[in-house]
Amino acid sequence: MPYTAEISRSNPSCFVFLIDQSGSMQDPFGGGELTRKKADAVADAINKLLQNLVIKCAKSEGVRDYYNVTVIGYGTHVGSAFAGALSGRESVPISDIANQPARIEERTKKIDDGAGGLVDQTVKFPIWFDAIANGGTPMCSAMARAQALLSGWLTQHPDCFPPIAINITDGESTDGDPTSSANGITNLSSSDGNVLLFNLHLSSTSASSVEYPASDTGLADEYAKLLFSISSPLPDYMRSIALQEGLSVSDGARGFVFNADIVSVIRFLDIGTRPSNLR
Repeated sequence: MPYTAEISRSNPSCFVFLIDQSGSMQDPFGGGELTRKKADAVADAINKLLQNLVIKCAKSEGVRDYYNVTVIGYGTHVGSAFAGALSGRESVPISDIANQPARIEERTKKIDDGAGGLVDQTVKFPIWFDAIANGGTPMCSAMARAQALLSGWLTQHPDCFPPIAINITDGESTDGDPTSSANGITNLSSSDGNVLLFNLHLSSTSASSVEYPASDTGLADEYAKLLFSISSPLPDYMRSIALQEGLSVSDGARGFVFNADIVSVIRFLDIGTRPSNLR
């Protein structure tokens, strides 16, 4: 069965995040997030995810380099979207991410006060990726860049757990049909299986999202069907995770969510980045 290779310091894997930074990302989320810009919510979700990946790789002697991480932003420019000391770097070991956040912010969160109420607690929140929203949606260029990076990675790590690329967007590609570029990604492989490409469409409406469908029946428009068509099927272990989360995920389900709200974003990133065999 593919997607079972051990992830270790001697055989690491990698994640590539493709983040739409076009002008429309200034729009608010639909549903219950009507005052929160999509760019801000996605930035928080990516920063929290990076923090969680650091925690997963932390051992008593330090952070082990089980993963390299790439964050490609696409809007006015296409390229590395890391901020601070990591700015301009593309494939970054997780230990460097742990040691070089751009800054640490103080945030407040609600916690149980032990008496049935909630109180504010100040927490430290590391930032590696800032919210940006300018320009068009050059998705083809971003995917072509991801393909080049992943091809180089697989040359150096031919037996790795297959890399996972996650594309987060709220609009149509403005530099052409991304199908060919997406196929260039998913046709890459290690000895353990093909690279996985998942697509997450962000919502500007209060309509229900469509999560992990097995066909394009019922999708709202041709753009939704296109994103579905370029999304990889979920490996069995991810289907099991999704089922454990209470989602209805049938055979053939793909790593695709349409019309996602912020809850769907967080769940999608969590399911899409859980390792199957970390050592």
